[in-house]
Amino acid sequence: MTDMLSIGASGVRAYQTALTTTSENIANAGTAGYSRRIASTREVAAPGDASGRTLNGLGVTVSGVTRTGSDLRNAEVRAAGSDLARSEAGIVWLDRIESALTGNKLDERMTAFFNAATALAADPSASAPRATFLQAAATLAHSFTATASAIDGATADLDGTAEAAVADLNALSAGLAKVNASLGRTAQGSSAQAALLDERDRMLDSMAALTDVSASFDAAGRATVRAGGGGPVLVQADQAAIATYARSDGAVSFAVYGIEGSQALTPSGGALAGVAEGAARLGDAKAALDTLATDFAEGVNAVQAGGEDLNGVNGGAMFAATSARDFQLVLTDPRGIAAAAPGGGERDNGNLVALANLRRDEGFESQVTTLTTGNASALAGRRAIAEVQSTIRSNAVAARDSVTGVNVDEEAVDLIRFQQAYQASSRVIQVARETLQTLFDIR
Repeated sequence: MTDMLSIGASGVRAYQTALTTTSENIANAGTAGYSRRIASTREVAAPGDASGRTLNGLGVTVSGVTRTGSDLRNAEVRAAGSDLARSEAGIVWLDRIESALTGNKLDERMTAFFNAATALAADPSASAPRATFLQAAATLAHSFTATASAIDGATADLDGTAEAAVADLNALSAGLAKVNASLGRTAQGSSAQAALLDERDRMLDSMAALTDVSASFDAAGRATVRAGGGGPVLVQADQAAIATYARSDGAVSFAVYGIEGSQALTPSGGALAGVAEGAARLGDAKAALDTLATDFAEGVNAVQAGGEDLNGVNGGAMFAATSARDFQLVLTDPRGIAAAAPGGGERDNGNLVALANLRRDEGFESQVTTLTTGNASALAGRRAIAEVQSTIRSNAVAARDSVTGVNVDEEAVDLIRFQQAYQASSRVIQVARETLQTLFDIR
């Protein structure tokens, strides 16, 4: 009878743990990053007697709480998330470039400038079209500086974003090192270990959104994390490296200090890769804009120098620019516009023909259009890629959740099954007690 009591008691304890585990699964069905847990049981076998016969078993015990999961599925989710994060970050800066190029209407202002010159050619000596032409030149100069300022503002924001992302990466690395340390002190097959492993995987997902990572795990579940394929170690056991961000001569760079000394970090995925790509595109856009601004200023000034103004002298410089940022109109007197060819007189428009030729030969308006449409094309392509990558990530998450996720219907069935087993074990204890009491009453 004592065997029946101990067997029944073991069943009560085991199925109480199973019921608790199932209840926890149901309660966390909507918790992000939670992996389903199973209370694993095994028989408590009895030793054989002197004759070698095996006696009845001694009940059941919970061998541990098993956490469902797949390192392969998790790695697929991280890779897909890293690719998507890179594209989404890249889109931000391509969009900022587009806003800078189109928001200040540089193409329209340049066309208005040349059209004003064409209107002046109809009556070169009149003051009204001269004033209109000079106003168009002032508006164009403002458009150049405003466009450059918008690109500079985007660059400053990119620096802030990069620094914040690096700080987040460092915080996650430090947090994961602490999780590793806790895993080393936590019993295998316990609920505490399962919770720590969930937190580990959540941190790895967040790190992958910042830079592509690869992770390996020891028997205790502690993660060793490298940036990218074979890159610098970010986390090892309870140690965490420190990532840094720097800008030099317009180029951005990342580095990692700590576990393996000082190493360059070259992200190929995650937000940091998108930042690096955005910095390169912003740099290219700024360089192209500066070249356009200086070439335009030099070309117009050369035309001015080749003609005569209303005072009968060679025209002075109309613009001054060493870059788009400092592009400015320096000609303030409408009479100083050199509309006439040398010796042509105040009603001559021969030099304005040279300005029209400059417009045709240099294709300044086409350069603005090419710069704008090139960025727009890159933006559209990146958005299309991001849409595909979002689908890939969603599929990867669904595949992982099919293994690790909680199915409430299945848990409800388990809840009933374990409840019945718990009640049956309680009944075994009751029967054993009743039988013992009967035996005592007979005596």
